[in-house]
Amino acid sequence: AYNHTNLYSKKGAERFKVFAGFTCKVCTNLCVSTDGFLSCLEVTNTKDLYRAVLEMFQSYQPAKHLHLMQTLGNSYLTEHQFCQLLGRMRLYQSLPQGYQKDIPKMLITDSQINTVAKAYINDKNFGSLGNDISMWKLYNLLTGANKSSYIDSFLDRAVNATEIATGINAALHGDTKYKWFID
Repeated sequence: AYNHTNLYSKKGAERFKVFAGFTCKVCTNLCVSTDGFLSCLEVTNTKDLYRAVLEMFQSYQPAKHLHLMQTLGNSYLTEHQFCQLLGRMRLYQSLPQGYQKDIPKMLITDSQINTVAKAYINDKNFGSLGNDISMWKLYNLLTGANKSSYIDSFLDRAVNATEIATGINAALHGDTKYKWFID
């Protein structure tokens, strides 16, 4: 990644971002999970790169990732919970650092949250205006909004969208980690 490379110093380790995931054929959104992602792989030769990428591919569990995506279709947010989620996502950026560290991180920007809100109303595939919204549709609204990210933050935000959707899904079933976003 050139944005991480100091072009004015002597040659050092090269940095890469590598991922494995699925492309949603309905909308070409990218579904990336945490076990299929290396955010900062630093290597000095192709042998190390090959070894590290091979290890990542071996640790990636596509069946688990696919099952995770399928379970998102079985849970729903009410319209009120969805609006609460959007409000809390907007609020998150303004929270003091001490308060933010007690809540799971969220990399989605305000403009992307606005994109999610507009898509909820207008998107013919994933919108749900006036109805409950499945976590699968929410996930696709998040990954759709992520398309506006610069390439240096795109993969990190794609993984974060997965974490948010699965975390909110867990909160709907009693988990407390992401509960702040929907309470």
